[in-house]
Amino acid sequence: MKYRLTKFANSLDGQPMFKVLAKVKELQRAGKDIVHFEIGDPDFDTPSNIVDAAVAALRAGKTHYAPSGGIRELKEAIQETTAKTRGFSPSLEQILVVPGVNIGIFYAVSCLVEPGDEVIVPDPGFPTYYSVIKACGAVPVRVPLKEEKSFRMDPEDVRAAITPKTRLIIMNSPQNPTGAVMAKEAVAQMAELAKEHDVYLYSDEVYARMCFAEGSEFSSPSFLDQCRERVIVANGFSKTFAMTGWRIGALIGPEDVIAKMELLLQTTSSCTNSFIQYAAIEAIKGDQGAVRAMVEEYRERMRTLVDGLNDIKGVSCLAPAGAIYVFPNISGTGMTSEEFADFALEKAGVAVLPGTNFGQYGAGYIRMCVVSSREDIKKGIERLKTAIESR
Repeated sequence: MKYRLTKFANSLDGQPMFKVLAKVKELQRAGKDIVHFEIGDPDFDTPSNIVDAAVAALRAGKTHYAPSGGIRELKEAIQETTAKTRGFSPSLEQILVVPGVNIGIFYAVSCLVEPGDEVIVPDPGFPTYYSVIKACGAVPVRVPLKEEKSFRMDPEDVRAAITPKTRLIIMNSPQNPTGAVMAKEAVAQMAELAKEHDVYLYSDEVYARMCFAEGSEFSSPSFLDQCRERVIVANGFSKTFAMTGWRIGALIGPEDVIAKMELLLQTTSSCTNSFIQYAAIEAIKGDQGAVRAMVEEYRERMRTLVDGLNDIKGVSCLAPAGAIYVFPNISGTGMTSEEFADFALEKAGVAVLPGTNFGQYGAGYIRMCVVSSREDIKKGIERLKTAIESR
């Protein structure tokens, strides 16, 4: 055939967890009972007040094109909540409503980074970071998140990684996949580093409302420039509000950057679904009781999972400070991350992800999500424990 796929197409890696999910679904169709820890999809239904808002918007005819940057009402709601949670009120022109915050990573790298430029990224980290950087022809510079530092991104490690080619730094706290929460002082140092070296800082704050450990507190680097010069804040509705399938998020950044990202959104998606934006307003401004209940349940599930894992021979697990993940060290079992994930699925009927799905420094670890009931968590732990002891 004369024509072939582009270099861009051939460089795409996607998200490896969805490959695992496909395998798990096939096993379930074949009748195998699986306990799920693999995908960060909350088992809670979206709170009813949010669903009702979407239905009301549908019945009111909110089914047409919306402004590409987002409806004004949602932008104003984002202004208000940003002022309450981060201490500043961005202009409407600093806000971009996006069809799922995952695509914000692509928008940022596409608009800010040239091929050959360097992007500093946490490792282990969210796989989309690496996939987008690679597809855009940029160079990922991986900063290892070390267990002895509770997997927190160290600003001094970031400083050592900065070169004249650095264009963008990506940070994520609370963090996927480790659940680490950076201290307020370290977050401030990241903001200062970006200013000192005149580079952009992309702060992935999807899990901002999910801090569990005593003494852990969410902090955003946006305090320094209020997203007017170099900090870009990314936030979404999927995890906090159990809205993974709704696909809606928001970016806050410098007006000139947001304007170009909006053009890219117009080019790829036209706009974000209109009636879902009205549901998002209710998510932000409506009753938060269901959200508080979900977060408290995650806290309890985290304790159950961590305690259970630390009772399995060859496995050790730090208690995460936030997010919905644990990142246990399984090197004591004598298996690699991939071997352990295969063993858990085939021998115990427990679905987990190898740590190497999240970067090269994830070797020797697995990721597990607390998106199953406490009863299922206990069942999964007992299955793993029995399978490992009977090897």
